[in-house]
Amino acid sequence: MAFAAALSEHPDARVAVGEAVGAVLDRLGHGIDLVWLFLTPDHAPVMADVAAVVRSALAPTTLVGVTASAVVAGRRGVEGGPGLALFAARLAAPGRPVRLRAAQLDEGVAVHGMAELVDAAPTGATLVLVVDPFGFPTDAFLGELARHRPDLSVVGGLASGADEPGGNRLVLDRGVHRDGAVGVLLDAPVAPRPVVSQGCRPIGRPWTVTRAERQLLLELGGRPALERLLATVDELPDDDRVLAARGLQCGVAIDERRLDFERGDFLVRAVLGIDRATGAVAVGDVVPVGATVQFQVRDAATAGDDLVTLLRGHATSSMALGGGHPAGALVFTCNGRGSILFGHAHHDATIVADVLGDVPAAGMFCAGEVGPIGSRNALHGFTASVAVFAAGSA
Repeated sequence: MAFAAALSEHPDARVAVGEAVGAVLDRLGHGIDLVWLFLTPDHAPVMADVAAVVRSALAPTTLVGVTASAVVAGRRGVEGGPGLALFAARLAAPGRPVRLRAAQLDEGVAVHGMAELVDAAPTGATLVLVVDPFGFPTDAFLGELARHRPDLSVVGGLASGADEPGGNRLVLDRGVHRDGAVGVLLDAPVAPRPVVSQGCRPIGRPWTVTRAERQLLLELGGRPALERLLATVDELPDDDRVLAARGLQCGVAIDERRLDFERGDFLVRAVLGIDRATGAVAVGDVVPVGATVQFQVRDAATAGDDLVTLLRGHATSSMALGGGHPAGALVFTCNGRGSILFGHAHHDATIVADVLGDVPAAGMFCAGEVGPIGSRNALHGFTASVAVFAAGSA
């Protein structure tokens, strides 16, 4: 397998796509299987024209594109200005062709049945998906997958190029769409492996949920949930109290069979509110009785350390299992990270480059990120979800 990534910040879309396409051709030449195109809103009105140039010049088997508030390529994140990023892959090896399955999904596909795209997916496949957040029920789609194909990993993000319905653009080959979702299914052994960094650290201790009603935690360990929460916060050092006041999170353990919980063992959801009269704590997910939860906080240092640790662990374990060293990456990071959290737009891009060794990488800032925690595919916030391709696995 071989990969290339390119970025242009030129304000003229015609010049930008020419620069990016030229850089890809210089690295890969022809015979490209897959191209991802990421565009900032500055170029959204001419998405169809840009996509046509990419198809004509690179002739990929499959082209997927999306608009985003900001884009990533190499060590750079481009916020607040024009940006065009490409990620290209030659996945096939001589005598070993690769079959890509791609589809545009609408609301009906997500709610009423599984798409042909995933029905025939073999074990070990990964679905890379980008979604318009206004018209596509991502949670319902992931719920369908959990029931019908729990073995299938999904990684990607929600388009962030517009703040109203119809403003985003999604590309699949020759089609340009204003809603729905587009995705490409990659079979093992060329499928990327997701690395999902939620950027939180636990505070206090884990508790078993002893009473709950959907999103309301009523009792933890036999006591009112709010009592447990306030006791946890009271025991924190001053700096952590500040973080808790800015945005407390709740981690729900993915595997209840574990005795000790580590990084990546919790699906993190926001604490939405409290009710002092009932002692309830509302969180952003349905939490069943018997689940294990632990409150969490997030800050820039924790978010950065979490991403570094998870990427290093993935790279080490992949090579130990014979998967080869990292060779390319698609990056889906939250638009609440970047300069808002870290003070500059390049934070996650730089970490990916540092840890994976400056492999070709490109992607987008998302309005929500998709990726697996444990065996569960979920929609996240303030997360970096990275699809890492390994060399020598084709």
